[in-house]
Amino acid sequence: MIMPAGQQHLLLPVRPWFIWFSLLLALLLDMTLNMGLTGRAAWAPSLIALTLLFWVVHEPQRVGVGACFVFGLLLDVHQSTLLGQHALAFSVLCYLASQIQRRLLWFSVPVQALQLLPLLMLAHALQWLVRLLAGAGWPDWQALLAPLIETLLWPLADWLLLAPQRRPHDPDDSRPL
Repeated sequence: MIMPAGQQHLLLPVRPWFIWFSLLLALLLDMTLNMGLTGRAAWAPSLIALTLLFWVVHEPQRVGVGACFVFGLLLDVHQSTLLGQHALAFSVLCYLASQIQRRLLWFSVPVQALQLLPLLMLAHALQWLVRLLAGAGWPDWQALLAPLIETLLWPLADWLLLAPQRRPHDPDDSRPL
């Protein structure tokens, strides 16, 4: 098998419990940030959206649109926002990511982040549109920072979430890989 250009080593299979643990941890971190540290700042990135996006790209057979919808509903209930606002945005985000998933993995991590920026901007635009239709005012200019921050966090998410899967480098002259 030919290795993708940005990947220098083989990865171990991911354990399902690690996927769901990372998603729950991201949801709890998002809830904590919304309650205390950032308040409901428009510029605050959505860690659960970033984690869902990562797992949809790297493990599409385990995390799909249904999981994105459920985590979106959980975030809607926690934030007391319009029910379905995050669920719609996360579902569309994950569906579109699953459509480009195979092509996306051939690129390096910074290029992946640039390709995911329009998807993240679309997800935030859907949330703004739902709020506008419900009667809220126009979003602040700081709302444009959230997808940019999430894009900048993509390499960190890639490094953290792939860390348990990396094999230690064990060169062996009798093995070709």
